Amino acid sequence: MRSPLMRRFGLTAVLALALAVFGLAPAASAAGPAPAELTFATDSATTTPGGSVKLSMTLTNNNTYDVWFVYQTIEPTWLTTQRPDLKYSFSGCSLTTANGPAPCSGTGPANLGTNYGATIPPGQSRTVTLTLDVAADSGCNGNIGFYSYFYAEFSDSTNVSGGPVYTPMTRVLCP
Repeated sequence: MRSPLMRRFGLTAVLALALAVFGLAPAASAAGPAPAELTFATDSATTTPGGSVKLSMTLTNNNTYDVWFVYQTIEPTWLTTQRPDLKYSFSGCSLTTANGPAPCSGTGPANLGTNYGATIPPGQSRTVTLTLDVAADSGCNGNIGFYSYFYAEFSDSTNVSGGPVYTPMTRVLCP
């Protein structure tokens, strides 16, 4: 005579096998970090007309080869384009490298990739900081945000594309 305990164990084993076969059981994630990743940060979530916010973009090389070339775009989000009364521009550019600060070449929304000062060795990051200036006659009570795509080439002749990566929104408050 079979015991009720063995019947329960058999039913549990059959259910567990069915879940595993059909992909419903939790699985360990084997995916590692992307070969290169782009992140954004701002020094403030709000500003007023006539104010400015620092927008930092950090490119991290998670590959085992050097990043030799980077191309990056930055464009306003759809929500930002729907508020033509929000007036803003980029100015000022600084690059932080492993050896300290360095000058940048140009400010958005053109090719931002040359600002990263490639070569970026494995495991290192470069941060480019742009100043987002909001015009004194800008509208207020709106959000300004951007998205970016990037392309990076490595010294082993491989490449990676990424994006869209979104910046944090900057709220323009009325004074």
